[in-house]
Amino acid sequence: MRIVRFGPISGIRGPLAATGRGALLALLSLAVGLPLFIAAVMTLAYSTIVIGVLLTPPVMLGVRRFADWERRHALEWSGVRIDSPYRQRPDTAADGALVTLLRTWWWLWSDPATWRDVAWLIANIPAGVVLGSLPIDLVTDSFKYLPLLPFALVFAPLLARPCLRVHASFSALLLAPTARRALSARVGVLTQTRSEVLDSSAAELRRIERDLHDGAQARIAALGLDIGLAEQLVHQDPDAAVALLAGARESSGQVLAELRGLVRGILPPVLAERGLDGAIRALALTLPIPVDPEIDLATPIPAPIESALYFAVAEAFANALKHSGATRLGVRVWLDERKILVARVRDDGRGGAYVSPGGGLDGIHRRLAAFDGTLTVHSAIGGPTTVTMELPCASC
Repeated sequence: MRIVRFGPISGIRGPLAATGRGALLALLSLAVGLPLFIAAVMTLAYSTIVIGVLLTPPVMLGVRRFADWERRHALEWSGVRIDSPYRQRPDTAADGALVTLLRTWWWLWSDPATWRDVAWLIANIPAGVVLGSLPIDLVTDSFKYLPLLPFALVFAPLLARPCLRVHASFSALLLAPTARRALSARVGVLTQTRSEVLDSSAAELRRIERDLHDGAQARIAALGLDIGLAEQLVHQDPDAAVALLAGARESSGQVLAELRGLVRGILPPVLAERGLDGAIRALALTLPIPVDPEIDLATPIPAPIESALYFAVAEAFANALKHSGATRLGVRVWLDERKILVARVRDDGRGGAYVSPGGGLDGIHRRLAAFDGTLTVHSAIGGPTTVTMELPCASC
């Protein structure tokens, strides 16, 4: 699961926000990075004795959390994606406390990504401080040469974004997976998503079969019986035959409605007729709360990707209506410069949303993963909640 990447802030707020972000980066690189590095060195020095084994989980997981903070904000602030390279954590649910501690210790120290994190940690102290504080330093230094102050006040904020981007690129050199690790992770993801697609397809076929058997098929069978009985009564009791035929006509309408609903669940006609833009706008009109759609799709979208994103957006709407207590929704859909189809659903509800196994957001995640897509969630307690769905679309 990846953290949401917000769009750039426009106007003068953009450079000023980037300057503030740089100041935060410089502060945390020193105030958090230096203590963590000292703790990591001490943990490494005593790694083979009891105190080192005890210190390893909190210290090294703290380093990972700080590295993940950088990954998250490199994407949010600069659009630089840094994937997580860590090995899967061992399942220690059935182990005792000592075995859990030892397995966790070995999991951390045997992972090459741990050592890359420590290397990044020490290198990031000067890099983060210098690049983060450079715009502010430029302004403060200009007070020594007052004629340069107006120039510095204008130029410094414009320098902030490039500095953040350089820092993000620098961090990616150490924090991103190696080529071998990335390939291994890619194979693992493809194996998992293939299995999920097969399971999902089998479950969908079972659902369609069940709906046909319990719904339309049963009604059609009853319809046939009514018509057959009416044929027998048409000469003996015409009124009864007419009543049976009237009931059969009503049942045929219900069967048709059920079949239309079943087809709509497989491929909504509005999606085939109006495309993704019209389908999402039509869906928004059916919701009980106002929806602000902003859809910018000038390029035709392949039908499978179009369908997957439509159902993902529909599930995000349903999830917000069911759990958030929102009074208004917003949806934005666009194709970005990376040839990735992006849909962002935002609600003004209570927040606190997270991906739980078997939940609505998990269903969206699995649906997108089948197309190598991603789901990102940003939902602070108290709201708002932003759900971003991305699907690669190389042929768009």
